[in-house]
Amino acid sequence: MERHVLEKLFEDDAEEASAAALAVLRGGGTYNTSERTRPAGQHVGVFSYRLQRARLRGTEPFGLARAVQLLREHGRPVRGGMIDSADGTHTFVFYLTEDDSALVACFHLPHGPGQPPPQPSEPPEAEH
Repeated sequence: MERHVLEKLFEDDAEEASAAALAVLRGGGTYNTSERTRPAGQHVGVFSYRLQRARLRGTEPFGLARAVQLLREHGRPVRGGMIDSADGTHTFVFYLTEDDSALVACFHLPHGPGQPPPQPSEPPEAEH
């Protein structure tokens, strides 16, 4: 998938985590998307469990609860992907519709305890 196409999918999404992921992408982040699709329910099960575990530890990955809800509501196969910030400090997981026409869900995957996601208005510096 070409970068400008992925950026457009994130631009068209109103979720806060999507705006932060777009800032990372535009800040020089790298990305990849899976060639395979999987049932959304598989991801719901895994990430529901991770959300419960995180809450028991007193944390909650940015956007994860909403992503679980959106994947559950979508109910059809999705294609996964990741965006990594240029400085390696942030990762976002995202899911696209089976035909890559829309963003279904996105959340920040923390790299360590207490690491907040980047703010959408402050993209990380791109590596030169």
